[in-house]
Amino acid sequence: MAATRTTLHRSASAGRAVVAGWAECSAVLAAWVAVRPIAEPAFLTPSLLAIVWHSRTGAARAMAEAALDGAGGRAILLRAEDVTPQALLAARGYLFVCPENLGTMTGAMKEMFDRAYYPLLGRIEGRGYATAIAAGSDGRGAEAQIDRIVTGWRLRRVADPLIVNLGAQTPEAILAPKTVAGADLARCRELGAALAEGLALGVF
Repeated sequence: MAATRTTLHRSASAGRAVVAGWAECSAVLAAWVAVRPIAEPAFLTPSLLAIVWHSRTGAARAMAEAALDGAGGRAILLRAEDVTPQALLAARGYLFVCPENLGTMTGAMKEMFDRAYYPLLGRIEGRGYATAIAAGSDGRGAEAQIDRIVTGWRLRRVADPLIVNLGAQTPEAILAPKTVAGADLARCRELGAALAEGLALGVF
């Protein structure tokens, strides 16, 4: 009986030691997690080009996808509605692609800038950007609006503005699904390739 009590006592003491050991490890782990910087997602590499797009009738989406194709796996496609400040912070350069509506960028693209502007203020200065606008007749209004906003971020335009004029003038044509000409998609691919290469080489 005495031997049994001794064995039980030793087992209980060992159990308390194990629990205490786990508690100490947990405390150390919690302290390490608290001070460890949050790692960027693995797919967000330092040379990444973020292609941020919004489309109503398909043209801007086709342009963004062509630019992604040209970038050759060195870019990520982000819908304006899904963009987070963290995703933009992880990228090293930006291509903003959207339609021009009533002389301005679309509401969803503007909302993206509204959502990300202040969290990124002072944190992405000097990074390169470019624009690609799907327009009915002009495109310079949306382009200028984006330029004004990113001036506050101190971004640098690193490519000439790309505007695809689709010639839609009537309400029916404006609202109809769009097909972008092959030559214009080729321009978008070339832009994506140039931006991705410039980031990879550290040119901007």
